[in-house]
Amino acid sequence: MHKPEIHRVVTGHDENGKAIVSIDGGLSAVTEVSTLPGVFFHEVWNTQGSPAVIDDGPDPTSTDIQIPPPKQGSRIRFVDIPPEDRETLQHSAGHMRDAFEEMGDSAMSTMNDNSPHPMMHRTETVDYGIVIDGEISLVLDDCEVPLKAGSVVVQRGTNHSWANRSDRYCRMLFILIDGIYEPNIAKALAQR
Repeated sequence: MHKPEIHRVVTGHDENGKAIVSIDGGLSAVTEVSTLPGVFFHEVWNTQGSPAVIDDGPDPTSTDIQIPPPKQGSRIRFVDIPPEDRETLQHSAGHMRDAFEEMGDSAMSTMNDNSPHPMMHRTETVDYGIVIDGEISLVLDDCEVPLKAGSVVVQRGTNHSWANRSDRYCRMLFILIDGIYEPNIAKALAQR
């Protein structure tokens, strides 16, 4: 079972510029990934551009999962990741592309026969990943880093995956910022 509901407070302004609470309650977009049962995305907010427009507009989250943020924007979400099982680890590259398609972009999947984990992927973003509860491993091309509550990962557009090898859920908070690869990194990635 996934973790308890997230409480979100969003501020705004009244017609006189006074600070007000615009939203106070649960999230409007909590989605289980159907191709990866037990994985839940809790969408908190996103911005559309930089600098972000500060307005009193509506909730920008939607029920359609989109891993990357909007172009020149940002996205904040919680993700509940269940313990891995044998079936998850045996998924084909095609199944993983389908999973990433459901999460907004099948091109993110980098899985191949030599991948260290079936959920390997890459986005042209800077991501801050904070372990809130539980344990998980950050899987990179040639290494793994065990993480626990309080661990923070600054993921800079690298090929990676998250592997929950514990016996309970892990909840992570992710803040994703649209980015662009430095030319030499972009060239090296294009040659892979």
